[in-house]
Amino acid sequence: MCMAVPSRIVAIDGGTATVEAFGETRTTSLMLLDEPVAVGDYLILGAGGNFAAEKVAPEAAAEALAYLSEVLASGQA
Repeated sequence: MCMAVPSRIVAIDGGTATVEAFGETRTTSLMLLDEPVAVGDYLILGAGGNFAAEKVAPEAAAEALAYLSEVLASGQA
């Protein structure tokens, strides 16, 4: 099963961004996005994390991250 975890942009360098989720960072391409992004924005990454698939509203990202934190803390994942 694939689960999309919102990742927060912590740095941008040209067409790539460094993103963070649950303390893990990775670099992802921004070339598939059709809207501008900035440090602090949240992204959903495609399978494998190599490409950002969409920008996510901060409220939706916070809600998803809170839910995933609960699932992880409960040991259900």
